[in-house]
Amino acid sequence: METSRDKIIIRTSIIGILANLFLAGFKAAIGLLSNSIAIVMDAVNNLSDAASSIITIVGTKLAGKEPDRKHPFGYGRIEYLTAMVISVLVMYAGVTALIESVKKILKPDVPEYHTVSLIIVAVAVVVKIVLGSYVKAMGKKVNSDALINSGADAMMDSVISASTLVAALVFILFGVSLEAWLGAVIAAVIIKSGFEMIADTVSKLLGERVDGKLVRDIKDTIKSFPEVSGAYDLVMHNYGPDSYNGSVHIEVPDTLSIDELDRLIRRIQVKVYKEHKVILTAVGIYSDNSNNPDALARRDEIRKIVTEDPNVLQMHGFYLNKEDKMMRFDIVVSFDAKDRAAVYRHALEKVREAYPDYMVQIAMDIDFTDVE
Repeated sequence: METSRDKIIIRTSIIGILANLFLAGFKAAIGLLSNSIAIVMDAVNNLSDAASSIITIVGTKLAGKEPDRKHPFGYGRIEYLTAMVISVLVMYAGVTALIESVKKILKPDVPEYHTVSLIIVAVAVVVKIVLGSYVKAMGKKVNSDALINSGADAMMDSVISASTLVAALVFILFGVSLEAWLGAVIAAVIIKSGFEMIADTVSKLLGERVDGKLVRDIKDTIKSFPEVSGAYDLVMHNYGPDSYNGSVHIEVPDTLSIDELDRLIRRIQVKVYKEHKVILTAVGIYSDNSNNPDALARRDEIRKIVTEDPNVLQMHGFYLNKEDKMMRFDIVVSFDAKDRAAVYRHALEKVREAYPDYMVQIAMDIDFTDVE
């Protein structure tokens, strides 16, 4: 599966390299012959796109390295660094284009357009639209940020190339040269795109919330086992596109033996990996008072108390020990709360007021994934 993904990324990148080198050569020749700074800058942008595709190939090869002692989780995150390098290249191309455009605004040249050159630029627009759509679609298919960024950049290039045609028509019809100003606008668009790409990649490197559908599907898979009454605290660590290790807590009857529990956990881990390609490195246990109706009634009462605050998204892992006069459970406090610690303290105080004879232990969980 991974080999197939790598082949798609490399093949798509090679197509992008060839197409961009072809376009860059023609645009550079046209821009120099017609004295058009906008077309020359467009050619430079095509060269940066070709370089981006080369970097994507190198990054894909490095990311596919097998795990070793130094990096036991593999090298998948190199793909994010690849996307970052591409983003920086886009930014550099934009800044370079802006500098050259400002120079031309201060010392303008008169462009000379030819019918053949305009036709070639028009063809380039069509090529870029087709190329951008293809690369972006392949990127989404294999979940490659580098390809998605390259495809989005190519689509933007088609707009830039189209704008150079508009500038040419304006000059031919009205004798007004918008070349330098258009070059500045193109540069601003490129810089904006590069900044957005960098921000998106940095966000992934910092660690984003996992896709809600994947989380729900994994929890449904875990809860499909009859012994499991709930799945909570699912934490997913990303080590590259579609590469996750995770941990979860499951709620099971307190009557299960150690042997039964061990076999259940192993079955859960196998099924989750088989269906979702997620490795559950740890499965924690919440024991449920399955044979204690009084404890279940108290659980429902306490849930009403703590969830009166809308910032308490969930209560789970409840267990009551009547002999030791002890109860414990977890609450998930929303990130939207102005003071999460205050929400926690308030919930603890309310429960202690309602059950003064009990030692109450509450753990405040973080909403790592979608809470149901």
